[in-house]
Amino acid sequence: MFISEAFAQTAPAAAASSTESSLLSLLPLVLMFVVLYFIMIRPQMKRQKEHKAMIEALAKGDEVVVGGGVVGRVAKLGDSIIHVEVANGVELQVQRAAVVQVLPKGTFK
Repeated sequence: MFISEAFAQTAPAAAASSTESSLLSLLPLVLMFVVLYFIMIRPQMKRQKEHKAMIEALAKGDEVVVGGGVVGRVAKLGDSIIHVEVANGVELQVQRAAVVQVLPKGTFK
């Protein structure tokens, strides 16, 4: 009289649907990583490769812009250090990696 009848509930249909739903829940995460790779990581790697090629191709007499915005002409080249002439008789020693851009000939006078 005081106890109501209890009915057994059925178990989940199959374990396959559980695995399928967990894979579907990972899909947005995987898609976000793929988008992140193509929008951010890949272009950055391409830019680094271009910068490395530019630094390796430096030659004496090239006109360059250094990281701080200093413009000059390459006077001497070393393995990791270059000498940039910014005025007559004034040379700065900078690291090769500090070169931001190689300017067209005749830009720096």
